[in-house]
Amino acid sequence: MTDQLSPGALAGIRVINAGQILAAPFCATLLGEFGADVIKVEQPGIGDSNRGNASFAQDNRGQRSVTMSLSKPEGQALFRRLCDTADILVENFRPGTLERYGLAPDSLRETNRGLVVVRVSGYGQTGPYRERAGFDRVALAFSGITYVTGNPETAPVRPGYFVADYGAGIFAAFGALAALQARQHTGRGQDVDVALYEAVWRMSGVHAATYGQSGASRERSGNYFPGVVPAEQWQTSDGHYLVINATTQRVFERLCEAMGQPGLVADVRFTPRANLLKNHEAIEAIIGEWCGHHTLAEAQRILDEFGVPASKVYSTGDIVGDPHYHDREQVISVDNPEGGHGLQPGVVPRLTGTPGSVKGRAPKLGEHNQEILGGELGLDAATMADYAAREII
Repeated sequence: MTDQLSPGALAGIRVINAGQILAAPFCATLLGEFGADVIKVEQPGIGDSNRGNASFAQDNRGQRSVTMSLSKPEGQALFRRLCDTADILVENFRPGTLERYGLAPDSLRETNRGLVVVRVSGYGQTGPYRERAGFDRVALAFSGITYVTGNPETAPVRPGYFVADYGAGIFAAFGALAALQARQHTGRGQDVDVALYEAVWRMSGVHAATYGQSGASRERSGNYFPGVVPAEQWQTSDGHYLVINATTQRVFERLCEAMGQPGLVADVRFTPRANLLKNHEAIEAIIGEWCGHHTLAEAQRILDEFGVPASKVYSTGDIVGDPHYHDREQVISVDNPEGGHGLQPGVVPRLTGTPGSVKGRAPKLGEHNQEILGGELGLDAATMADYAAREII
């Protein structure tokens, strides 16, 4: 999925990615896929602690890598010069780290007034917990999503994806673009403060409103979500799980027709809607019995015919082999920095006029030192050799 003909919607924007592991590099990669030039800054000899993992190859694809030690004066000076060429800096150090290195965002803006600094951290740049360490799993717990995930009779269960890291990366990219738009009016950059837990909390729906009305926290309820009926997963006759969501009155009517039981709509157990919500277990049993008498293919065909939203519970193998994923280029093959290639998700969202694309693999450590530090920043060969010997680059 490489389209070298399209410069991308963000062509001409330069991003410095000083982050590692997931959220910050993912934010930078999203910007890069839509045309931004992304330069990854890594510690000499060590690099991103996620190097060697499949997620590094995926979440840093299309970037260029330079090495510089931010703990040494010469490295800090180099970093400043690099930031002078940039529109956006993305970092996910512990709050206060840039300040400790003498690289506070406001000081960087003394020579680059328009610099937007995206700061991703576990708890944000302010507040009593700002200095706490934070990772995805911890943020999930703090955000409340872990508490409500799982069955009521068992301990909480973590979600299957890194929702906090990737969610924060998306919000960070959105914030960066919003700040760039604001810069068009003010001429000045600003900070974008993203906390891992806040990304998940922002996606929590009406949990806060419900608590405000009742004073009670929502408890774990398995696949059942109070008030959203019928919406469950049922097993088909050939052993697959099928999710059906018929939570509006019109779709519920179509579901009853699809099952050959249109009379259920007038059943006093299921009308008015308050009765349907109260008797959700009864309707779920009826749907479950219907699914149990049909294969997955049969059930999907019938439900599609009647316009009822439904899908098999997909495994990764199902996704890789699915023609719809293939048609929309959502499973692509990308080279790995260590050699070979791997499967990765495609570019999201799809723009019709200036589509995004994957410009290349993730970089090898320091792969672009000569190109950027020598060629663009003008370090001569002797200085490059001296800096390398002293582990400044």
